[in-house]
Order: sequence, then structure tokens, then C-alpha cells
Amino acid sequence: MNIIENLIIKAKANKQRIVLPESLEERTLKAADKCLKDEIADIILIGNPSEINKLAEKLNLVNIVKATIIDPATSDKTEEYAHILYEIRKNKGMTMEEAREKVLDPLYFGCLIIKSGDADGQISGALSTTGDTLRPALQIIKCAPGITCVSGAMLLLTKASQYGDNGVLVMGDIAVTPMPDASQLAQIAVCTAQTAKAVAGMEPRVAMLSFSTKGSARHEVVDKVIEATRLAKEMAPDMAIDGELQADAALVPSVGAKKAPGSTIAGHANVLIAPNLEVGNIGYKLVQRLGDAEAIGPILQGIARPVNDLSRGCSVEDIYKMVAITANQAMAAKGITK
Repeated sequence: MNIIENLIIKAKANKQRIVLPESLEERTLKAADKCLKDEIADIILIGNPSEINKLAEKLNLVNIVKATIIDPATSDKTEEYAHILYEIRKNKGMTMEEAREKVLDPLYFGCLIIKSGDADGQISGALSTTGDTLRPALQIIKCAPGITCVSGAMLLLTKASQYGDNGVLVMGDIAVTPMPDASQLAQIAVCTAQTAKAVAGMEPRVAMLSFSTKGSARHEVVDKVIEATRLAKEMAPDMAIDGELQADAALVPSVGAKKAPGSTIAGHANVLIAPNLEVGNIGYKLVQRLGDAEAIGPILQGIARPVNDLSRGCSVEDIYKMVAITANQAMAAKGITK
């Protein structure tokens, strides 16, 4: 059984309520239909019911009738949600009228459903930018306790079975924070380890990557990784983490034993933390393209409840998989382990 199959089984066993606010986007609606058919989540669509049902009929999507469809223009919750948004944002200058206008935006409305406890996660990005996806999430749901920055992890399913967990690795940050400081990098490490556990079912072994291994080079960017490693160990004392490690020292047992003798992570890492976004983004794309790996994500992390971002070039299958991933993240956020 592969990771995605396992995620789907877990999602079916404890169905979560996932919001898809881009309800008139054809790939999203097709993915919603497939999710409802396979019963991997309870789907909430945001939009005009007649327009959604008309498109579903045109696309011959027979399972959309099982979705909950909420129109912000007519919902009896809209005014309540506007008051919630106003209370959250009034110190930032938002007026009640502005809150009433903003709540009509499906991306905001979906996050307010989650904030109110009426849904468990949200996925957008087939039409929206990453900024548009993240803005309402950060304003309304906010970061998880102890976390001040959002990051993105990529699940890499490689053909190199000798590395990671039978070829499976999780890498972060590959999507959000361009130049994390030591504190942010430590948070990214802890969040990526949590994602590896919640999504990939791994016992994370975290390597803090650098161009140096255990003092082989000296530079301020190496110092940042060393400090981030120390802070991450303070944040999560039970987490298996080591750094600074070069990529080969993190992955290859013989190299790890030579460059970092005594390290339990060197040569055995399954979670890779890049020192900045540039390295992370370039690194995973090289693995994906040159190594013919399947890259699943980005999986956003650090938000109190899962809100995930899609590529605007995503496929129906990409969205379907992300629903399963988001459902598993939602279960982890609630402390549900089975």
C-alpha cells in the first residue's frame, strides 16, 4: 500500500469537513465529485447553488448533490461571520461595513466556517494566488501555538528506495518564507516533522541542511543553521534532529558515518530542511525532474487548522490527493491518530 492509498483509507475512516471555495472551477468541481463518490471527506462548496448545480450537470457530475453548498450572499451565517471577522480585524482598522463586504469573498467565508468550528480545512489555488489563499487564513485562523511563520512541505516519492523511508522524503520550506531567520527555520523544522508524521506516517528523522557538515565550513549562514538546530531541539525535545549536515551526509549512510560520526540522523534522514526557500524550491524541483520523483504539495503548515494551496496548473487528481492530505492534517490538529 502506498502513502496516498493509506491517506485515503485514514480519511475515509474519520471523515473531515473540507471547504472548496473555488466551486465554479471545473477541476475543483470534478475533484469534489470524486471525493464525494469515494467518501473521503464531507465537501463544502462556496457559491451560488444553481450555478454550481448547472455546471455539475453540464460536466455529468452526479455526486455533487451530496455536497453542502453555501452561498455567502444568502446564508443565515453571513452576518454572524461578518461580526466575527470585524472583531478579529477591528484593531487593524476594519469597519463593520468592510467586514460585511469581505465576508462575501469565498476564501474569507471558508476560513470563517473553519474559525467557527463548522469545517476542518480548506483548499484553494486552482484560481487564486498563494497570497490570496494565505491572507484570510492568517488573518482569521492564524498560526498554530508557538509558530509565527507559515511554510510549505513537499512530499517526495522517489525511486531511490535506499534513501529516506523506502525512497519517501519530506522537504521544507519549499513554498512560503524566503529567508527564514534561525527561529523561523527551527519552526519550519518542527512543522515539517509534524507534517511527515501526519501525512506520510513517518517517524521523522530531521536533517538541517547546509553546505557544511559539523563545522567543515564557517560562515554566517552556517551559524544560522546551527542555531536553528539548537532552537528546534528546545521546541521539540523528543524530535530526532541533527545539523548542520550536507545533503549527502544526511542521506548516505557511508558518507554520514564519515562526516558526522556518532550522529543517529546522518545517513538516515527522511525529513530535509533547506536553509532558505531558494534552496528548497530549486532542490525539490531538481529531484522531481532529474530524478523522476513524484512531488506532492506544497502542503502548507504552521496554520492552526489546515489551509492548503494548489498550483494553478493542478490536475483533478492533484486536488483529490490534497483533500486526502488536508483531511489527515485536520485529524492531526485534533489529536486524532487513527
